[in-house]
Amino acid sequence: MSGGSEKYGSSKENAKRIMGTIYILMGKSATGKDTIYQRLIEDASLGLKKMIGYTTRPIRNGEEDGREYHFVDMAGRKALRESGKIIEERVYHTVYGDWYYFTADDGQADADDSDCLLIATLEAYQNIRRYYGEERVVPLYIEVEDGERLLRAIEREKRSGSPKYAEMCRRFLADAADFSEEKLKEAGIEKRYENRTMEDCLSVLRQEIAERSRRNRESKPGKASARNPVGTVPRNGAGI
Repeated sequence: MSGGSEKYGSSKENAKRIMGTIYILMGKSATGKDTIYQRLIEDASLGLKKMIGYTTRPIRNGEEDGREYHFVDMAGRKALRESGKIIEERVYHTVYGDWYYFTADDGQADADDSDCLLIATLEAYQNIRRYYGEERVVPLYIEVEDGERLLRAIEREKRSGSPKYAEMCRRFLADAADFSEEKLKEAGIEKRYENRTMEDCLSVLRQEIAERSRRNRESKPGKASARNPVGTVPRNGAGI
C-alpha cells in the first residue's frame, strides 16, 4: 500500500452530531472525481455543502486553497492533531517526499442538517463512516476502465504546465492496490458509477442523491407526505 493511516473517534461519540447525509466521492486517479464533485456542488437543486479535506502536498497548477483541499504545512497539521481535530489521515511516500491527506472535525459537518459531499480515499471513507456512523455516510464510487483512465491521466499532466509523469505513474500503480476488489468488498462498496460519459454519470448520481434526500425529509419526525401521512411510520428505502 502507498500510505498509512490512523483512526480517530467513533460513531458512538459522534453519531448525533450531524443530521444530514455525508456523501463520500471515491475512485482511482483520473476518473473525473474533481469535475463530478464540482458539478454536484454547483447543482442548487441538490443542496449539497462542501466538506473539504486537508493535505500537506504542494498546491497544483489550477487548484485553489479551500476549493480542492485546505493546503497546510506540517505545523498546521500538527496543531490540528494536537487539538484532537483529525478524524483520519493517510501518508503517501512520494518521489517528492511524504504527503499527508486528512479529514478534520472542523465544523463543516456540524452547522445544520444539510447534506455534505467530499472526495476521499477508500480507507478514509471507512474511517469517516466509523466516526460519524454508517447510517449517515454514503459511498459514491466512480469507475473508469484502466486503459481509458491512463490516457486521461496523461492528458491531464500535459495540460498542467509542469507535468510530473513519475508521480502520475506512482498514483496509477498504487490505485490497483488501494482500490482492489478485495478492499472494495471489505468496505462494503457494492454499487459502482461508471464514468464513460460525464453527463450520463452525473445524471445517475443526481437522481439517486435527490431520491435519498426526499426519503430523509419524509422520515423526519413531524414531516408528512402523500405516501407517509401524519400518524403513519415512514418506511425508509435502502441507502444508495
